[in-house]
Amino acid sequence: MTKGPHDVPTAAELVAAVRDFLESDVLPAVEGRVRFHTRVAINVLGMVEREIELGPAQAQEHAARLAALGVASDAELAAALRGGRIADDHDLIVALEETVRAKLEVANPGYLVEE
Repeated sequence: MTKGPHDVPTAAELVAAVRDFLESDVLPAVEGRVRFHTRVAINVLGMVEREIELGPAQAQEHAARLAALGVASDAELAAALRGGRIADDHDLIVALEETVRAKLEVANPGYLVEE
């Protein structure tokens, strides 16, 4: 992976450093409302880290899924579904499941853990 014009640390490394600081230094020192908002900030930074890491590949995979269904965007997919132009078949279900999985991989991968 090329770094581009930016020096180290990368955006992902900066986000991870702030998340680690909040988790290890701030969270133990606060309580109540500030503790809650610190946990929210930690979760948001985790989402940003995962989107930076996974987002480019997920975007390519999503575009390929849409193309396989004969559409170019989510809006076009929704319109095609409303208009009955896409069959409610196995390919559609798999594409939708993969899209939801990709979203969960960023938003909250804990939901993907099999119990």
